[in-house]
Amino acid sequence: MGKLAKRMKANNEKIDSTKKYTVEEAFQLVDQTSTAKFDETVDVSIRLGVDPKQSDQQVRGSVALPNGIGKTVRVLVFAKGPKEKEATDAGADFVGADDLVEKIKGGWMDFDKAIATPDMMATVSKVAKILGPRGLMPNPKVGTVTMNVGDAVTAEKKGKCSFRVEKAGIVHAGIGKKSMGPEKLQENFMSLVHALQKAKPSSSKGVYLRQMSVSSTMGPGIAIDVSNVAAKLK
Repeated sequence: MGKLAKRMKANNEKIDSTKKYTVEEAFQLVDQTSTAKFDETVDVSIRLGVDPKQSDQQVRGSVALPNGIGKTVRVLVFAKGPKEKEATDAGADFVGADDLVEKIKGGWMDFDKAIATPDMMATVSKVAKILGPRGLMPNPKVGTVTMNVGDAVTAEKKGKCSFRVEKAGIVHAGIGKKSMGPEKLQENFMSLVHALQKAKPSSSKGVYLRQMSVSSTMGPGIAIDVSNVAAKLK
């Protein structure tokens, strides 16, 4: 058994798989159980009481996390005229229109988020088949199709967390890097939960927040006590 495998085994033994931890305990354990030499991403998994097959039970949106996501976000903006300058002034990495569409058609994908003004969507639709499967297609529901491009760029550069419920009613989201420390990660986590609560479909009946867990890239999954989270939401 190699050193890494030994560390992972020892860390797994710190977790009681039958227990659900408070938010504070869970994020302390994430900090204690990471094994990698790189700065691991911290991911959460939240199962919701929704049926994603029903069109009125889709849960989708985004939230600007209070402590960012701990990485550099390269932002591309499709805009023309004054909005082009607004995007550049706000710190967008790439701004343009048809020129960017041609670059993307040619295989260029050196960006993490794409924003567009509404009037540019006909242009952007030319590369929808490339951007869509990668989750990069601008969308008004998550605030990436907007006339307020300056604000949108600022939010994305700081670190915005987009969420979307998957087939089994589960939301997976990265909420930061391990180096941010337990307290900042906890704050980001609670911001995401607040956003999910706000996005609850009116047709969702019964318990909405059902199961939660958190893990670092190489660390074990740690179950979070949903009642502890619910108490913090009040």
